[in-house]
Amino acid sequence: MKLNVNIPQHPYDIVIEREILGQAGDWLSQLWQPQKVIIVTDNRVAALYAEKVKLSLEAAGFETYVFDFLEGEASKNLRTVNKLYEYMVKLGMTRSDGMVALGGGVVGDLAGFAASTYMRGIHFAQIPTSLTAQVDSSIGGKTGVNSPWAKNMIGTFAQPDGVLIDPEVLQTLGRRELIEGMGEVVKYGLIEDKELWEELLDMDGSPESILEHADSIIYHSCDVKRKIVVEDELENGVRMYLNFGHTIGHAIEATAGYGKVMHGEAVAVGMVQIARAAEQRGLMPAGITDEIAAMCRKFGLPVEHEPWDVDRLHEALSHDKKARGSNIKLVLVPELGSAAIHQISLDEMKEFLQR
Repeated sequence: MKLNVNIPQHPYDIVIEREILGQAGDWLSQLWQPQKVIIVTDNRVAALYAEKVKLSLEAAGFETYVFDFLEGEASKNLRTVNKLYEYMVKLGMTRSDGMVALGGGVVGDLAGFAASTYMRGIHFAQIPTSLTAQVDSSIGGKTGVNSPWAKNMIGTFAQPDGVLIDPEVLQTLGRRELIEGMGEVVKYGLIEDKELWEELLDMDGSPESILEHADSIIYHSCDVKRKIVVEDELENGVRMYLNFGHTIGHAIEATAGYGKVMHGEAVAVGMVQIARAAEQRGLMPAGITDEIAAMCRKFGLPVEHEPWDVDRLHEALSHDKKARGSNIKLVLVPELGSAAIHQISLDEMKEFLQR
């Protein structure tokens, strides 16, 4: 399966195919001329797939190197990026060389940021290996690293040259890592894709059912995201819809300590909390909070977070990138399958955080 992200200045394809990881070199040779390529990954993914991808790239004529770092959100910072820059300098990499992100969302975000800033930009491609990365973070060109103040505060918009998705690699994810990816999938059904929502309703919620339906839910999610990104690449309008649940979710991640709560888990809690507060104010339909919570629970996603410190959460989300002056733009779901922006003051936002 193939989807085109038809951004005028930088169009690229998303390729979704089982067992295609071993053909990464053939895929990349259709995008780039022979050059130095650095595979950026984390230590866990490196042990599973780095050698396979490296050999494939070398067979296709690329001079290939591997840089890996300790897995987890705690490594997604400028310290790791500086180590990557240093390694690239030692390799003598230039603007005519390239980088491949092989891993989950942390790897993709960090590698994309490094690729877009090293010598003001080198070639970059994504091979996502987690469900979260396959359905969401590998597409759309958002890159970044965390700061002590907020998640993804430091970053760029830089589209990849291509995205290669092999659903088969999900077999090696841990149970928690697989399930957390469903936070983003549930979001896509809520904001845009009723057909995807119906498919999720038909699934039994087990990890086995997620793997069985992986091709379909990845395709549906990628299709929603690519349509929105093409319409609003730089997040000035409808692309904000993709942030449903993320305003509170990112605050949960930051206050808990990066890596303690996984991204999809935080998004699930954020969606339920926003829906609850919005439903109480007549901004979302009656009963929708129960529907969202039931869907999250079915797939094993959390719907509550402890400790729930309103002041700390409010302080964290005041640094959110969706904040504009003293206001913040919230994404709401006025009906299943559609989204809307609701702007409130940061002071009012504190009310949306109340249990």
